[in-house]
Amino acid sequence: MPLSRPPTSSTEGPEPNPRELDVRPLLKAGQEPFEVIMAAVDALAPGQSLRLVASFRPVPLFSVMARRGYAAADHALGDGDWEVLFSPHAEVRTDEALAVGSSPAAAAWADPIEALDLRELDPPEPMIRILEALEDLQPGDVLFALLAREPVFLFPELTTRAHEWAGNFEAQGGTYRLLVRRGGSPRE
Repeated sequence: MPLSRPPTSSTEGPEPNPRELDVRPLLKAGQEPFEVIMAAVDALAPGQSLRLVASFRPVPLFSVMARRGYAAADHALGDGDWEVLFSPHAEVRTDEALAVGSSPAAAAWADPIEALDLRELDPPEPMIRILEALEDLQPGDVLFALLAREPVFLFPELTTRAHEWAGNFEAQGGTYRLLVRRGGSPRE
C-alpha cells in the first residue's frame, strides 16, 4: 500500500536561500513576536524556508507552521537560544510499499497537524522527539516525521502506547518517512 500523503521538504529546482528572522530582540523587549513571524512567513517566496532564532524552543509554533505546510528542524544554540528552520513540504506520491507493521488504514488518516524533520539528529533523539510531540496531540491527530534511518526501536514504543504508524523510505532511499496517528485517551 502506498504512503499516499506524506509531506517532504524536497522541492523542484534550486531552493531560495532561507529568510532569516531573529526574534530575540522583540522577546527581550517584552513584545509578542507571533505577528512578525507570520508576516515573515507570508512574505516567503515559493519553496523558501524561514530560519527563526528565538530565546526559547518555540514548540507551539511547530503545529502552527505544520498546518501552513512547513516542517521544522530545530537545534539549541546555547544559553537557551534556539534556531528553527521551517521548510516547506510538498505532496509526494510514491508506489513504494509500506514497512512491515504499518497500519493498513494510513491512507485514510487525516492530514498531519505536525511535521518534524529529524534527519540531522542521532538516536535516540528522534525517538524522544516523536514521543514527546505525540504527548501534545489529541487521539486521532497525525504526526509526520522525516528520519535518517528506519526507527526500529520506536515501533514497539508506539505499539505499547496504542499509537498507529505507517512508514517507508522515499524513492531515493535516503530518508525514512513516518506517519504516526495518536491513540489512547484524550489528555486532561
